Amino acid sequence: MSQTHRLANGGRVDRSKVLTFTFNGQPYSGYEGDSLAAALLANGVDIIGRSFKYSRPRGIYAAGAEEPNAVLQIGATEATQIPNVRATQQALYQGLVATSTNGWPNVNTDMMGILGKVGGTLMPPGFYYKTFMYPKSFWMTYEKYIRKAAGLGRSPTQNDPDTYDYMNHHCDVLIVGAGPAGLAAALAAARSGARLIVADEQQVFGGSLLDSRESLDGKPAMAWVASVLAELNALPNVVLLPRATVNGYHDHNFVTIHERLTDHMGDRAPAGQVRQRIHRVRAKRVVLATGACERPLVYGNNDVPGNMLAGAVSTYVRRYGVAPGRTLLLSTNNDHAYRVALDWLDASLPVVAIADARSNPRGALVEEARAKGIRILTGSAVIEARGSKRVTGGRVAAIDLKAHRVTSPGEMLDCDLIATSGGYSPVVHLASHLGARPIWREDILGFVPGEAPQKRVCVGGINGVYSLGDTLADGFEGGARAASEAGFKAVEGGLPKALKHYEEPTLALFQVPHEKGTARAPKQFVDLQNDVTAAAIELATREGFESVEHVKRYTALGFGTDQGKLGNVNGLAIAARSLNVSITQMGTTMFRPNYTPVTFGAVAGRHCGPLFEPVRYTALHPWHVKQGAAFEDVGQWQRPWYFPRGGEDLHAAVKRECQAVRDSVGLLDASTLGKIDIQGPDAREFLNRIYTNAWTKLDVGKARYGLMCKEDGMVFDDGVTACLADNHFLMTTTTGGAARVLQWLEIYQQTEWPDLKVYFTSVTDHYATLTLSGPNSRLLLSEVTDIDLDREAFPFLSWKEGRVGGVPARVFRISFTGELSYEINIQADYAMGVLEKIVEAGKAYNLTPYGTETMHVLRAEKGFIIVGQDTDGSMTPDDLNMGWCVGRSKPFSWIGWRGMNRQDCVREQRKQLVGLKPVDPRQWLPEGAQLVLDPKQAIPMSMVGHVTSSYTCGSLGYSFAMGVVKGGLKRMGERVFAPLADGRVIEAEIVSSVFFDPKGERQNI
Repeated sequence: MSQTHRLANGGRVDRSKVLTFTFNGQPYSGYEGDSLAAALLANGVDIIGRSFKYSRPRGIYAAGAEEPNAVLQIGATEATQIPNVRATQQALYQGLVATSTNGWPNVNTDMMGILGKVGGTLMPPGFYYKTFMYPKSFWMTYEKYIRKAAGLGRSPTQNDPDTYDYMNHHCDVLIVGAGPAGLAAALAAARSGARLIVADEQQVFGGSLLDSRESLDGKPAMAWVASVLAELNALPNVVLLPRATVNGYHDHNFVTIHERLTDHMGDRAPAGQVRQRIHRVRAKRVVLATGACERPLVYGNNDVPGNMLAGAVSTYVRRYGVAPGRTLLLSTNNDHAYRVALDWLDASLPVVAIADARSNPRGALVEEARAKGIRILTGSAVIEARGSKRVTGGRVAAIDLKAHRVTSPGEMLDCDLIATSGGYSPVVHLASHLGARPIWREDILGFVPGEAPQKRVCVGGINGVYSLGDTLADGFEGGARAASEAGFKAVEGGLPKALKHYEEPTLALFQVPHEKGTARAPKQFVDLQNDVTAAAIELATREGFESVEHVKRYTALGFGTDQGKLGNVNGLAIAARSLNVSITQMGTTMFRPNYTPVTFGAVAGRHCGPLFEPVRYTALHPWHVKQGAAFEDVGQWQRPWYFPRGGEDLHAAVKRECQAVRDSVGLLDASTLGKIDIQGPDAREFLNRIYTNAWTKLDVGKARYGLMCKEDGMVFDDGVTACLADNHFLMTTTTGGAARVLQWLEIYQQTEWPDLKVYFTSVTDHYATLTLSGPNSRLLLSEVTDIDLDREAFPFLSWKEGRVGGVPARVFRISFTGELSYEINIQADYAMGVLEKIVEAGKAYNLTPYGTETMHVLRAEKGFIIVGQDTDGSMTPDDLNMGWCVGRSKPFSWIGWRGMNRQDCVREQRKQLVGLKPVDPRQWLPEGAQLVLDPKQAIPMSMVGHVTSSYTCGSLGYSFAMGVVKGGLKRMGERVFAPLADGRVIEAEIVSSVFFDPKGERQNI
């Protein structure tokens, strides 16, 4: 298809380099330097997508980050799909493939489009909450179609082939925006010697000067831009980042920048290159030169393709050499918008008329337009656009703003392009990210940044400074001030002179009146991306939503990727008029990161695959592999799951391993247990406060099992801690909880008890742990150690130092199986040699290696819990029948004591840990199965608990389980039932959770 709307000349594109691309399966062409939006307009593409809520046809509306409609899906293959890409920000490249994000069967003929004709009646704000309530049985149907209709774009289903990364920076001055104010600020800061970073979201620097009619020192403004960039590029203290959007402004001048390094080159990054990068910058001073965004006017059918921002039309004409239409009608309330009419004439295209809401405008651009014979209709505005899939005309009428009404019948003017401008809104998003409330200025009819907690300077358009000369001066002064505050000597420098144009004030016009009331008039869209109309905002205020934040949430004004760029001020102004309050009283919503969408690839950077979650191996891993172990992932560790022999499956291997431990001796690699070395004069007191039980009197050489709770009284982790010296302890944690427990300890020491002198060191990787369990473990260990293992000399829950296999070791007498057990801690470097000696000596005792599955079975037979499996963040020690582990008389209130004693935590019928014994010993209770008292109760049934751990094999000879049941500890001997999805119901008896050796005789032999 030929570029029917490409102008014969003009624009900053390279016409010698033709690029082909496809949109919705149709081939098109454009030029190097085009944005995707410019190329689509050049080819006469009107409909880009369908609106989010009403499925109305939508076309390109703007030219930058404020674009609400042209949010497309990019990618030639499934693996390279990127949703939510603004066509206005995507550079055209050879072979680009783009599709609309919605529209069925296609974007031009959308069956959902009927909603656009009746949507105002059938889908007002809040209709979801009011409509999809009854009957409940229809919810599955509701959900299916709501989910199908919702959303913009889709995530890829294949792995991204590209590479992403991030960089950390420190700089003296960071300048956000490379328009005239930003470049002037950069000159001042760079000349002072400050380390400088300049970031701008566009492909090239220049900002508004890229399509400006203005001159500097009698030369085109871009000539000055070129000279500035040449100077900055020559300085070693300057980093320039084009295609880099500053998306978040965080505490302590920490700024995140999303740089698109190769998105303009192709569907994939060239070999060896990074596609996108996140820059994480700490700056002494930040200069916000983010400029201002043109506001549209709100009038009837203002969403039909062919309605555009005035400034965007000028951008496409002057920067890209593209005419977005054939015949222009302009509606405005300010002088600056007149430049689009002049640009249109310069392109030898007709201007039907300019409708100016002001009664007698006399600015320089207005007079120039008059001199060129353009018809100007004062005191008037476009009140309604005509057309369905493309503008065919605009109805212009006289208006009375004070009365908010139309005062003349008006006339219909034929055109295919309506450009509007309602003034300018400073881009205050970044300045608001840390909670600084923007301030309304009546003189510019816009919000400017308020008081800031950050060390930043705002310059140019964000301050409401719009004339080019003043913008340059404000930018240079701000850059010099930022450099000076960062510790550098401010420099002086001359700036080019810009012609001063007389402009009359902008008229406060946010919603154009219609002869019909707002609710009955053709839809007047305020937020085009979220389909929020003026009628919706008025309805929200009538229904009692008076806060701007409530109006936002009820109507979706400024939601999602839009962040209120175009519609926010118009929307709150309409709400303020409806509530009869001022805009200052109404206020504005707060903006949040990210300013524009950021890909997950960029967020993750190189933290993916093994770099995101590295696989960890114990020192004994090669031996496990040699023994044919099957592995499972536990907290990033590769742990032996079971050791199959002779074709055994999991159940057969585990049954054999369990029996070996019960009959003789088994070997477990427990190296992955978290190990934290705790030292300091207040170490004992700290443990007293962290654990639920008492630690004051634990002697050196002894160990104790302990529970940790969060503030709410719920069990957080458990483990055994040994006293190595009076002020020195070694804490063990669960494998998966090691990192979070260490973090937990450090948080409390630093923030709650900084007066306690205690220090923590993770030593998990320092030591390997070999566990010998079973009645013959003492005999086997005695053959490889010089430690006295006599029962009296080495009792349960104690530890000793000595040599094992000729290597210095700490041996702990601890049991997680209920059997006589020893945990041998040795320096990881020596682990393999010690293991080999133990294995050799163990041949006489049928030493059997066992894995995590067998460990789980053995511990469950003894009723020992696994935190995270038998607990779920809602279990107190009493719920687990572990009140014996709570020091109720400790002098200091340990973490969780108050939470554990809340009324809800001591009430009757809390879920409590019990044993479950299927009535039919051959049946297995699936983990997670819900438990009921009456299996014949109608659905929804009353659940009384669920199964937490369940096993079919072991040394008991029958299947068994652990679970939590409401009031379970008082229900011993009662029956519960587990209805399964396949229709079966398993009956089980509530029993003690200790199935094996209830007196603990075997571990104490």
